[in-house]
Amino acid sequence: MSISSHTESRSDIDRRHVMHPFSVLQRHEQSGPRRMIVRGSGSRVYDEDGRAYIDAMAGLWCVNIGYGRSEIADALHEQTLRLPYYHSFSSMATDTPALLAERLIELIPGHMSKVLYGTSGSDANDTQIKLVRLFNNLLGRPAKKKIIARDRGYHGVSIASGSLTGFQAMHSGFDLPMPGIIHTTSPYRLREAGVDESDADFVARLAADLDALIVAEGPETVAAFIAEPVQAAGGVIVPPEGYFPAIQEVLRRHDVLLIVDEVVCGFGRLGTWFGSEFVGAEPDLVTVAKGITSAYFPLSACVVSERVWRVLADESGERAFGHGYTYTSHPLAAACALANLALIERDDLVSQAGERGKYLNSQLRAAFQDHPMVGEVRGHGLIAAVEFTAGAGPTKLFDPIGKVAARVDAECLERGVITRALPDSDTISFSPPFVITETEIDEIVAVAREAADVVAADIL
Repeated sequence: MSISSHTESRSDIDRRHVMHPFSVLQRHEQSGPRRMIVRGSGSRVYDEDGRAYIDAMAGLWCVNIGYGRSEIADALHEQTLRLPYYHSFSSMATDTPALLAERLIELIPGHMSKVLYGTSGSDANDTQIKLVRLFNNLLGRPAKKKIIARDRGYHGVSIASGSLTGFQAMHSGFDLPMPGIIHTTSPYRLREAGVDESDADFVARLAADLDALIVAEGPETVAAFIAEPVQAAGGVIVPPEGYFPAIQEVLRRHDVLLIVDEVVCGFGRLGTWFGSEFVGAEPDLVTVAKGITSAYFPLSACVVSERVWRVLADESGERAFGHGYTYTSHPLAAACALANLALIERDDLVSQAGERGKYLNSQLRAAFQDHPMVGEVRGHGLIAAVEFTAGAGPTKLFDPIGKVAARVDAECLERGVITRALPDSDTISFSPPFVITETEIDEIVAVAREAADVVAADIL
């Protein structure tokens, strides 16, 4: 049956049949979707009634090149006709994943060696855990398996990657985190730093805390530390200068691998190709997804350094690597990624993201600097957030937390701008496509300020 042949509304069909992530299940079953989005172009999406919205979140931090790019459609069409699928098990190969892997190794900073593909950031971070375990088993260190993640870090939602994710609401009810996952403090100045604590002192304290945690657990049991360059869903938390070098010094002292989760920051979001460049991280393993295809096709990858690869390859002997998925090295996904990266390079979208990001962050700060309900505006590159507090200043949080941001987000949607209310905070975020115009940014900022004013008038 074609889409157009349905007589029942698509929203009602969705309400009756689709289970939605991060949604109130009973409410959705009763009321259906907030909006039914049916098409997109540039930085805008359109609902089934024809109303346009500026997508200030690029979907879920991911449609970097904007909607409706014919270059991607052409690449998918050509690859579909030539070879839509073949597996990569037992040393079988297809050409587009090989070409993409070569490109990724060229782009990603550090001494990267090999690429292992998946379909989502969640499965890629699951794979990272398995790679770390295998690495230490091969080195004869079976006790060295624990992984340290950060509070408010977001690394996925599967049993393993959901355990890495640092939100209690995503653990309760699912019996998470699983054993062997430990959390440490996020570099979240607004909540974690002392009032008079300098950035340097804050960084030194966080590094000392991590060192103490590793010592308490036993360095012989701690295998890896995973972190996003900028924590996205956790609140758009930009680490203070020097944070990653200080953390990495601790990790090296205890022979602990660094996994950098570039799912949001990678491929230009921060105005650099990868977030590692911005924060000064030197990863042993890198996780990518989202921006690798601008979400036109599901694809993720674990990128493995030469240091890790040599152990995996040389110490395995003739034993086969017992991991991988049906869709690992999917040729359609790789063709999509190659076209996406070519488009980003051709149109210099990494630099454009940096410039548009400066404009977005400056306009947000100017618009909200005097707002009685704003504790902080923060961001870097083309990612930003506004955190609402119960009065100007950082120390007064709303109780219960989260309701105010949800109301501001809803008011923005009514006015034609899609933002996102982030978990366990009263924060709304902005992460628009790289092709966003300054005029569209002005509209986003004006709508966000108007929405905040409406909510503030009701609750302050």
